[in-house]
Amino acid sequence: MIPVSAYQDQRVVVTGAGGGIGAALAQRFAAEGATVVVNDIDAARAAAVAGAIGVRAIPVPGDASEIVAEAREALGGGIDIYCANAGLASGGDAFADEAVWEAAWETNVMAHVRAARLLLPDWLERGEGRFVSTVSAAGLLTMIGAAPYSVTKHGALAFAEWLSLTYRHRGVQVHAICPQGVRTDMLTAAGSAGELVLAPTAIEPEAVADALFDGMEKGRFLILPHPEVADFYAARATEPDRWLSGMNHLQQKWETR
Repeated sequence: MIPVSAYQDQRVVVTGAGGGIGAALAQRFAAEGATVVVNDIDAARAAAVAGAIGVRAIPVPGDASEIVAEAREALGGGIDIYCANAGLASGGDAFADEAVWEAAWETNVMAHVRAARLLLPDWLERGEGRFVSTVSAAGLLTMIGAAPYSVTKHGALAFAEWLSLTYRHRGVQVHAICPQGVRTDMLTAAGSAGELVLAPTAIEPEAVADALFDGMEKGRFLILPHPEVADFYAARATEPDRWLSGMNHLQQKWETR
């Protein structure tokens, strides 16, 4: 007898699923028997991914902050798993335009908050629900040349931690995915900083999906597709000056490329 997946007939939403990690998550959930809303701000990309997945996928284009109600309706009235995957890899330093900071904050943090506001009442009433936040190792560490991205990814991690500690005893499971380099358009957009820091150990999006499913099976909050990030995170916490000196060395190396 073929075992039934734990995700069979689950109702799943994946934002930013028009490519990269989001598309890999949507494909994996559908392969496990879930029905998946494929969201992307680019309607054509959402439709293409949903079409490639087949009958278990429903494209719902639009801003990730505003699609929960439409996604719930498309799934027949409920959402079991919400993957807050849409993100902006905003580069720039302390002098980046206010608009860049605002866009990063809105997409990388507030979209998660707004989704949770709409999801939690139903999940708490039912006593179950799962929130998956695609954060980035930058949320645990930082990323050279990308102040808005680094700061807002720290915010995304902080919100995911808060959700977990506040609601886990009421059946809400939360997972924060924190990969380093992943071979996606976002890595390409990171330019020379991405080439220096992320490209050498970059993995495929499907490896991120594998790490998430392994972490969900084991009930882990923190999902590290690059296991070495745990050591970097520990060094940052226990030897911050040494860690900062090492990151500054990378910064100087990047400036001279």
